[in-house]
Amino acid sequence: MTLTDPGSPQGALVDGFGRTVTYLRLSVTDRCDLRCVYCMAEHMTFLPKAEVLTLEELDRIASAFVTLGVRKLRLTGGEPLVRKGVMGLIEGLSRHLASGALSELTLTTNGARLVEFADRLAAAGVKRINVSLDTLKPELFRTLTRGGNLTKVLDGISAAQAAGLSVKINAVALKQDNAEELPGLIAWAHGKGCDITLIETMPLGEVEADRTDQFLSLKDVRRELESFWSLEDIGLNTGGPARYVRVAETGGRLGFITPLSHNFCEACNRVRLTCTGTLHTCLGQEDSADLRAVLRGGASDADLIEAIRNAVDAKPKGHDFDVARAQPAVARHMSTTGG
Repeated sequence: MTLTDPGSPQGALVDGFGRTVTYLRLSVTDRCDLRCVYCMAEHMTFLPKAEVLTLEELDRIASAFVTLGVRKLRLTGGEPLVRKGVMGLIEGLSRHLASGALSELTLTTNGARLVEFADRLAAAGVKRINVSLDTLKPELFRTLTRGGNLTKVLDGISAAQAAGLSVKINAVALKQDNAEELPGLIAWAHGKGCDITLIETMPLGEVEADRTDQFLSLKDVRRELESFWSLEDIGLNTGGPARYVRVAETGGRLGFITPLSHNFCEACNRVRLTCTGTLHTCLGQEDSADLRAVLRGGASDADLIEAIRNAVDAKPKGHDFDVARAQPAVARHMSTTGG
């Protein structure tokens, strides 16, 4: 058995607290064609090419995780669709869908390049994608993304749906910017047949925006929504941390990701690999394992698998987010970690 054609999983990937890891978020680049204020600093210093995993290295590590029982693989960035050759990586990884070893291959995108890539994504076996979108106001979108074009994103969402992809909208709740717009954004998403998930701002990396001022508890948002909508808790599980409700009046599904107002660590089933090969088993801790060094040191497949197992065994019990701190919980930016 090789890592490029995994057979039966080599035993479940279980951490020291008994949680089985079945979900890998794989960052393919730290670069992005937008500069969202809560994600990046305005003047980012991006990684030199030599530090970034090659597409072949990304495939090898992802395939090792599939061999170890990971069933869901999400490509992230930065913006994954700006990585040169990324469709070759996606099309190559789709062999694990064809073999049945992988249940889902998906990605999170800002949507700006979906017009170009939607058809090829669908042809590669991608069934659904997440699109990050915090506002439907063109000027506010331009401000939040430091120059982004909302029309390109909306056209991208339409192109994805036309290609047969299911689209879920991800919106970060920002007290000073989009709080009043959230009901309208939810209604718009449901009107397009899209699920939508609201996300609390997370203290990752130094950015110019003040996250303390921007933090909006989704407990408060839900309470506000329930003053005019009927929200029914449902048991939907898409492999991530969101808890879902159905909105009776719109007929759509709404998710809440609440790392600060409600810790979701007890059922965490995911790990993140940066584009430099650093494995983070917790988004909100400074834990790490250098898989690039393992690969470039001439590791065998067995060596790579052992390094992954050792890292997952040390996965922390929970994150250390606290929006009120003067400093972020971890220094790395979300764009570096990979969503």
